[in-house]
Amino acid sequence: MPELPDIVVYIEALGQRITGQTLEKIRLASPFLLRTVNPPLSAAEGKRVRELRRTGKRIAIGLNHELWLVLHLMIAGRLHWKEGRPGLASRALAVFDFSNGSLQLTEAGTQRRASLHLVAGEDALRALDAGGLEVLDTDLAQFASVLRSANHTLKRALTDPRLFSGIGNAYSDEILFEARLSPAAMTTKLSDEEIARLFGAIRTTLESWVERLRSRAGAAFPEKVTAFQEGMAVHGRYRKPCPRCGALIQRIRYAANEANYCARCQTGGRLLADRALSRLLHQDWPRTLEELEMLTSRKE
Repeated sequence: MPELPDIVVYIEALGQRITGQTLEKIRLASPFLLRTVNPPLSAAEGKRVRELRRTGKRIAIGLNHELWLVLHLMIAGRLHWKEGRPGLASRALAVFDFSNGSLQLTEAGTQRRASLHLVAGEDALRALDAGGLEVLDTDLAQFASVLRSANHTLKRALTDPRLFSGIGNAYSDEILFEARLSPAAMTTKLSDEEIARLFGAIRTTLESWVERLRSRAGAAFPEKVTAFQEGMAVHGRYRKPCPRCGALIQRIRYAANEANYCARCQTGGRLLADRALSRLLHQDWPRTLEELEMLTSRKE
């Protein structure tokens, strides 16, 4: 799922292309994409783009008459800028034709999770925001207060849009690695020093990835938006060496998500229990890197 750095770079690229341009036509390929009925989608046609804004993980396109087109790409949605008036691609959900080109929204796979809202006014736009803290626009005291407001694991807290805005599965892994903190650590048990370290890691990680993605895109429209970016330290690098200590990256899976981490750098060498595997192996589940290495060597 595109997260804060990806959305920021998308918005910057869109701003350069469609600010001041007229949205001439919206071609909707999937009726399941549109989640609102009032105002009608046709009300956006013929309006000029005033501004672009990030709302959590959503892209908000501000039009004349206080209208807002709001896109949520979810897991597999992606944007593509095309010159002229291209036909609908096989995976296209919608095409937005502007006076100088077209923005195409596609979604891989068969599940249709991406969404489009058309709302009128700032209040309606705010209603789509889960209310999480903007982590790059706050201070340590406010961050600590929100973090300690409920007793969750760090992984869950960072990815909860009601607590923090724009952070998802991928960048939470990178943040926790940078902070040298376990994804399973409980928020209410963190020391002041650990919270300060986490706050610094959030800013460092998100700001550095915004710069990396900007640099990679250059003047072109960002096309290589993916959850597994080249250069990530732990996310998507299961069983690959940690760039800091060389230990193999570990992984726990839960529901449709996963957490990637370095046991040596983040958990003091302790392996976090994967629910499915630990239930299957019971007492045979390795608790430390050393036990895992012994188990692996026996199999070899």
